[in-house]
Amino acid sequence: MAWNGSLNVTGLGVDMSGGHFQYKQWEIGNIADEVEQLIITNDSEELDRWGDRKGCHFNPETIEEFKKGLILLRQAYVYAQRIDWLVSGDDGEDSFHSRLKFELDKI
Repeated sequence: MAWNGSLNVTGLGVDMSGGHFQYKQWEIGNIADEVEQLIITNDSEELDRWGDRKGCHFNPETIEEFKKGLILLRQAYVYAQRIDWLVSGDDGEDSFHSRLKFELDKI
């Protein structure tokens, strides 16, 4: 999986439209970002500021499952964001579908 980073936790820019879900989709984005960091740092021997290893050293099979979960979390974020904008009246159905496809294609 090659995440290009173009859809970060704020994912779709800094627009604050929507609100139907009280912006809780950001929590999904934050979880995705944390899972991504676990994947990136898994094999790290570097020490954090407390002297603990940054890497968790999970086996490759576990990291593969993390990667699958990361994709699903990114997709869940996009769906929550697009549905939020639609039901909040910020997007119509046509833009919902086009933006949904565009954003899912970036994952």
